[in-house]
Amino acid sequence: MSAPRGQFSSNFGFLMAAAGSAVGLGNIWGFPTNVAANGGAAFVVVYLVLAFMLAYPVLMAELAIGRHARSNMVKALRGIASGPVSRGVGTLAGFGGIAVASLILSFYAIVAGWMVAHLADPFAALVGATDTASWLTGDSTTRNFTFTAIFSGLTMLIIASGVEKGIERWSTLLMPALIILLLLLIVYVLTQPGAVQGLEAYLIPDFSKLSPQLLLSAMGQAFFSLSLGVGTMLIYGSYLSKQESLPRLGALVTLIDVGIAFTAGLLILPAMYVAQEAGTQIFAESGDLIAGPGLILQVLPALFDTMGTSGLFVAIAFFALMTIASLTSSISMLEVPVAFSIENLGLKRKPATLMMGAVIFAISSLIIFNFDALFSLVISISTEYGQPLLGVALCVFAGWIWRRDQLLKELQEGHPGIEHTLFWKIWPWYVRIVCPLLILAAFAQSVL
Repeated sequence: MSAPRGQFSSNFGFLMAAAGSAVGLGNIWGFPTNVAANGGAAFVVVYLVLAFMLAYPVLMAELAIGRHARSNMVKALRGIASGPVSRGVGTLAGFGGIAVASLILSFYAIVAGWMVAHLADPFAALVGATDTASWLTGDSTTRNFTFTAIFSGLTMLIIASGVEKGIERWSTLLMPALIILLLLLIVYVLTQPGAVQGLEAYLIPDFSKLSPQLLLSAMGQAFFSLSLGVGTMLIYGSYLSKQESLPRLGALVTLIDVGIAFTAGLLILPAMYVAQEAGTQIFAESGDLIAGPGLILQVLPALFDTMGTSGLFVAIAFFALMTIASLTSSISMLEVPVAFSIENLGLKRKPATLMMGAVIFAISSLIIFNFDALFSLVISISTEYGQPLLGVALCVFAGWIWRRDQLLKELQEGHPGIEHTLFWKIWPWYVRIVCPLLILAAFAQSVL
């Protein structure tokens, strides 16, 4: 017999867990520089619209399927299938979600390990351990393996504790801490020379840059920022009480994710221009602002170095922020294969966590020891191909395969009278037709 299913004990716990899953490293380093490169506030406006035109409808599909099925992605899609063909497709999509979530976590844990290592670096500097500090910030296989193991262990520890005592408890602690650290860092950075120029790059719209490319870029950012397509939100939805209104909770999760992404921009762009004021290069040879790991591991640490002793404490706060953002996302990804192991293989939670965590860490280790060949390849397979195609599959199941009366009955739970609302008049056909087309357009743009 499998272990009994957990459940979130409160709306707040679910919101913090779901927002934590959505708010990750990509929000903090990707969104701000994407904004700056695509017309500033013009991109923000388009992104906000598309977050509710694309991300919210797909999020609702995952939450509704998950809560209805009360099971992992494989069982959930098979459960709403209408025949042998759709059951086969559901099985394939369910296992695809588990595989893609595991692949994303395998490279994500490596990047998160870098954050943990850089968090430890200021402490080593404070006690005068210069050799250790150099090792922590160096790009060595030993360093990467060690801190990937540490981060993977932290993720497994939380998941092994269960839904309420693990995911919910830690999300309700970590997400407020993330928001507080983010706001404190914004206040500090905005007092530094050069910060106003960064704010201008972020907030002043340049409508001359409006283009189909900007639209597709904002569409991709909106979809991927909510970690949709791989079953994380489906699993979290399966732990929700039937008394909760799914449309309201989905809207709140979208608002929190968008709000934190936007707030991160108030830190990252000003910090980059502060770094430029201090003599650090913030533009790549192509003329674009440096983004991704180069931003987090080169530009901003160089800025912290110019601040003297106070820079050590700013670095601690910043990399604590990055570590928390990493952890809240990683626990949702590990829960996808763990839930399958518990419900389909009959394992108890702790052995299931240990087994799946070990498998994913083994993949991470393989990537670490073959970094140049595998790191970018795994990212491309999982995020550029896997996520969008799985997102289309979820839309097809919610819009075409799941019986409409069953879908309505599920949405009526916690939201009586929803059949008379504008949401019900629009959402079913929207998720059936518009969302798959938008996702496929973003997918085509990213791979062609």
